[in-house]
Amino acid sequence: MIKTAILTVSDSCAAGRRRDISAQTIADMLPEDEFEICQRKTVPDDTDSITAELKRLCDEVHPDILFTTGGTGFGPRDVTPEATISVCERLVPGISEIIRAKGWEKTKRAVLSRGMAGIREKTLVINLPGSPKGAKESLQIILDVLGHATDMLRGGGH
Repeated sequence: MIKTAILTVSDSCAAGRRRDISAQTIADMLPEDEFEICQRKTVPDDTDSITAELKRLCDEVHPDILFTTGGTGFGPRDVTPEATISVCERLVPGISEIIRAKGWEKTKRAVLSRGMAGIREKTLVINLPGSPKGAKESLQIILDVLGHATDMLRGGGH
């Protein structure tokens, strides 16, 4: 099983003004026979809050994969990529590159996503868009490689 956590980054969801549909969309896409969702959490669009929760999840919960949703755009409070970079020891640019490249085929605005992917200890952190449609389409692009990525993080070969 791939132990998975989902972190929603949204001021309005954190304040209870909006329902978090994107995290549920992500959860619904993960095959139950392969993925176990160990934790779901919401934080506001604030670098310190995001960084603290990314560290807590990676260092205390130890998921194999940690998806974030939200905070990857151009808005003044969209700081999820910066928070992700600050906590990861190694970046995984191929994941964010393919999400943007394949997303471009559906909407030219996909290149405006600033999502990143990286590794902290043995956790793969992947930023997905905040919109349910964007999160779904992005996850569809990479879903097939996540099992192999997890195997490699656990010490398996290529």
